[in-house]
Amino acid sequence: MVTRRALVGSGIAAGAATPWLGLRASPAAAGGTGVTDDEIVLGMSAAFSGPSRGLGIELYRGATAYFKEANGQGGVNGRRVALKIYDDGYQPDPCVKNTMTLMLEDQVFLLFGYVGTPTVTRVLPMLKKFQDRSMFLFFPFTGAQPQREPPYGAFAFNLRASYAQETGGLVDNFVNIGRRRIAVFYQADAYGRSGWAGVRAALRRHGETIAGEATYRRGSKFTSVMRRQVEILKKADPQAVICIGAYAACGAFARDAVDLGLRVPIANLSFVGSENMLKLLTEGRPPEESARYTDLLVNSQVVPSYEDTSIPVVTEYRELMARHDPVPPAELVTEDYTPFPHSFVSLEGFLDAKLMVEVLRRLGDNPSREGLEAAVFTVRDVDLGLGERVSFAPDRRQGLERVYYTVVEEGRFVLLDDWQSRFSLGV
Repeated sequence: MVTRRALVGSGIAAGAATPWLGLRASPAAAGGTGVTDDEIVLGMSAAFSGPSRGLGIELYRGATAYFKEANGQGGVNGRRVALKIYDDGYQPDPCVKNTMTLMLEDQVFLLFGYVGTPTVTRVLPMLKKFQDRSMFLFFPFTGAQPQREPPYGAFAFNLRASYAQETGGLVDNFVNIGRRRIAVFYQADAYGRSGWAGVRAALRRHGETIAGEATYRRGSKFTSVMRRQVEILKKADPQAVICIGAYAACGAFARDAVDLGLRVPIANLSFVGSENMLKLLTEGRPPEESARYTDLLVNSQVVPSYEDTSIPVVTEYRELMARHDPVPPAELVTEDYTPFPHSFVSLEGFLDAKLMVEVLRRLGDNPSREGLEAAVFTVRDVDLGLGERVSFAPDRRQGLERVYYTVVEEGRFVLLDDWQSRFSLGV
C-alpha cells in the first residue's frame, strides 16, 4: 500500500541539485562521459517547486519506481542508473543554467524527463550548439512541436503523443457533437502558443476559427482571479473551451467559469496534471458542490487509466509504486506537497523510465553517447505492456500516438466513451 504523506522541503531555491536514488555520481562519471564501471548518470531539470511542482514530483516518482526496480535487479548490463536532478521551478532561465551544469560540469550521459515547453524550448538550441557532444534529451514531459521538427528535432526523442494530436482530437470530438464554437484559454508562452496553434489548425480543417481567446501568466496560482479571462470568453459565446496550461491556473479558470455562469465543457491537455487540478477544485467541498465544478471537465491524456489493471503495464506500475513508494529528495521540495498513490503523470514517468532502460540495454557493455541514436533506432514494435507498440526511426522520433479522454465521476477521472451523451448541446 502506497503511503500518502505530505512532503516538506528545506527551502532550497530553484537550481539546487541532489543525487537521485541514493546514488551519488562518482568522480569519473561526473568528470567524463557519464559512465563508470558501475553506473550510468542521467541528468534531469524539472519543477520541484512553485505552483506546478506536482508535475515534476509525480513524473519523478513514476520514473523512480521503475529505475529502483531495475537497479535492484542488477541495473543495465551491470550498471546502476543514477540521476542528477536540478529544480527549475518550471522557469526557463533556471532550466538553462541547470542544463549547462549537467552538460559541462556534471557531464551526464544524457538528459531525461524534463518538464514543460517553456523550459525545453530554451534548452533545444543549446543541444544544437553543443552537438559535438552528442547530448540528447529523452522523453520530455511536453507535447510541443519544437522538439519534433527541424531544426531541433534531431536532438530529442519523445514517447508521448503531441499537443497537436491532443488538441486535434478534442476539436474533432467537439465538432462531431455540434460544438463548433471553440474558445481557447492558454498560458502566455511557448506552451500555450503551441496548444493554441494546434486548436487553430484543427478548427481550420473543419472550416472554423477560434471563437475567442484569453491568456494568463505562467506561474499563476489557484488563488489567482480569472474573472477577466472568463468575461472575455463569455462575450465570444463559445460552445466549449480548450485550456492549455498547468493545474493551478486551469483550476482557477474552471472555478471562476462556473461561478460566473460559463456553463460549457472545459477541456484540458494532459500536461495540466489532472489529479492536482481535481484536488484543488474539490478539496473541502461537499460532493454536490464539487460536482458543479467538475461535471463539464474533459481532460485528454497520453497514457491509459492507471486503474485499468487489464493493461499489463498498469499492473506493473501499481505494484512497483507500492513496493518502492518513491518520494523526491527533501532538498528539492520547498513547499508542502502530498503525492498521489497513482496519477497519469507518474504513470507517464514510469513508461519513460521503462523505455529508457530498454534503450540503455541496447547500447551493450560499452555505452557511448555516439551510439545512442543507433540504439534508439533499433526500437521497433517494442511492447511496453500498453497494447500500443513503440517504434523509432530516423524519420520517427515519437514512440506513441494514442490519445485518451477522461471525465470526472465520483471524484476521480475515468475514461470517456460517449461524447454525445456527456456533452451534447442539450447539457
